[in-house]
Amino acid sequence: MTAPNRGPLARFLRKPLGLGALIVLLAVLLLAVFAPLLSPYDPGFVDYTITHAPPSAAHPLGGDSAGRDILSRLLYGAGSTLYGAVAACLTGVLLGVPSGVAAGYLGGRTDRICSWISDGLQSVPGMVVLLIVAAGTGVNFTVIMVTVGVFTAPGYYRIARARAQAVRGEPYIDAAIVAGIGTPRILGTHLLRAVRAPVIIQSALAAGLSMAMQAGLQFIGIGTTEPSWGEMMNDGFRTMLSYPLILLWPSLALGITIAAVAFLGSTLADVVNAYTREGEPRSGTVTVPREPSGTLRHAEQDCALRVRNLRVGYPDGWVVDGVTLDAARGEVLGIVGESGSGKSQTVFSVLDLLPTAARTSADSIRIGGREVLGLASGARQALLGTEIGYVPQEPMTNLDPCYTIGYQLTEPLRAVHGLPKAEARQRARAMLGRVGIPDPDRVLAAYPHQISGGMAQRVLIAGAVAATPGLLIADEPTTALDVTVQAEVLELLRELRAEYGMTLVIVTHDFGVVADICDRVVVMKDGAIVECGDVRDTFRSPADPYTARLIAASLDDTPGRAELDAAVRS
Repeated sequence: MTAPNRGPLARFLRKPLGLGALIVLLAVLLLAVFAPLLSPYDPGFVDYTITHAPPSAAHPLGGDSAGRDILSRLLYGAGSTLYGAVAACLTGVLLGVPSGVAAGYLGGRTDRICSWISDGLQSVPGMVVLLIVAAGTGVNFTVIMVTVGVFTAPGYYRIARARAQAVRGEPYIDAAIVAGIGTPRILGTHLLRAVRAPVIIQSALAAGLSMAMQAGLQFIGIGTTEPSWGEMMNDGFRTMLSYPLILLWPSLALGITIAAVAFLGSTLADVVNAYTREGEPRSGTVTVPREPSGTLRHAEQDCALRVRNLRVGYPDGWVVDGVTLDAARGEVLGIVGESGSGKSQTVFSVLDLLPTAARTSADSIRIGGREVLGLASGARQALLGTEIGYVPQEPMTNLDPCYTIGYQLTEPLRAVHGLPKAEARQRARAMLGRVGIPDPDRVLAAYPHQISGGMAQRVLIAGAVAATPGLLIADEPTTALDVTVQAEVLELLRELRAEYGMTLVIVTHDFGVVADICDRVVVMKDGAIVECGDVRDTFRSPADPYTARLIAASLDDTPGRAELDAAVRS
């Protein structure tokens, strides 16, 4: 019997250090909020009889150099300290995180401009600016702390940018793009979620830094005329040798609060990381362009996909070199080849998912009879999730670990197709049932780590066909699945193709998959097509030795070989 999955709150409560820090911060917050009720005296009331007085029953922490009750001033000072930290952190987050996420994800000119601004801000002497702001605003505490927050923004920017750069190449981001999710929504959901843990840690550091900075400013008489820990420390510093307790109490309060913030931040980051978790290998290169390879089998008006003379290159050479292929409406086309043959780069070109370093050229790429070469990026992206569906390989890495299955299935239906929330959830539930998931409601509420690999593959198939696209591309749909689940997935794809009349393009290295489901096969090697034809004819008499070796490698000594041989002889 497996242990029940613990949510973030349960994980947090099991960490004594974080729980203790939370209790301390809550205590400080409550003391600050209820200071008017808890303070035994007005913090500004002067009683000369308690000047430098030691702790007593009437004044538990004693009196300061001006004859004011230290406990009362300490309680009121907690409010200004927490308010200043919140103002500074909120400013830093609002300025640094969105700009860092956008720069890291979009790159190019956006990245350069934002990085210049961040570097320039870091080169400015912050204390000098704070003194100028204090003089120009009449010692406005809020403005001063917002200025402190501006100088913490570069820290947030660097962290968010680095995290966005690491995440933007993850398969689940590509899956969101293929589903038709626009860039603003990806930035506002997937990317912002991905930076939560480092931002929490940075906020803890920024909060502690802002508390220390405001205490330092108040220590020299800048920042507020209200009771504050910094001003109390200044008073205690002047009499430190004679009356050290006056300095001890505010220093102790500030140190404990900063330590509690730091421990709470690190614990929350650990919990977030524990509750969530963090493409295709680059193909081999072909250095010399060759003549176009492959043939067109069908008339243009009958094709759901038609590619002529496609080339994909990187700085060190071509990885797809002159590929020509087509797939008729309702046909199942297999693209087969060993790793590095260029098959996935070919379909990524059709999906417009190639990395920025890639350069492409083609005479034509037609999808559903429509020429897509030369289309603006927005128009090209509009085809994803509508006319084109995509089932990626490695299903567990193509689901965003930060969101439930239900959210990831309904988000494209709402964002791309404009369905209301209830209708989108109803369709998602129906599609999960259609792909053979026995308990759709449980799966909709689950996170990716709570389901199996085979079930995750079914979820991706459900998402891909929810909008009934005319063309469904499945990239290694049975990789990393056990034999029985592979058979179930292939049978499901066969049924969905027949039910919705879709054209199905399957990318695989396994000729057994080709024999099981495909009508025609395209064999690729070193970025070019070496053979294409009907599956039965290819198995009966492969025209290229490479094809014969792939067939032998895929089918020798497997249970399905005898059945296939019988089919070939018939």
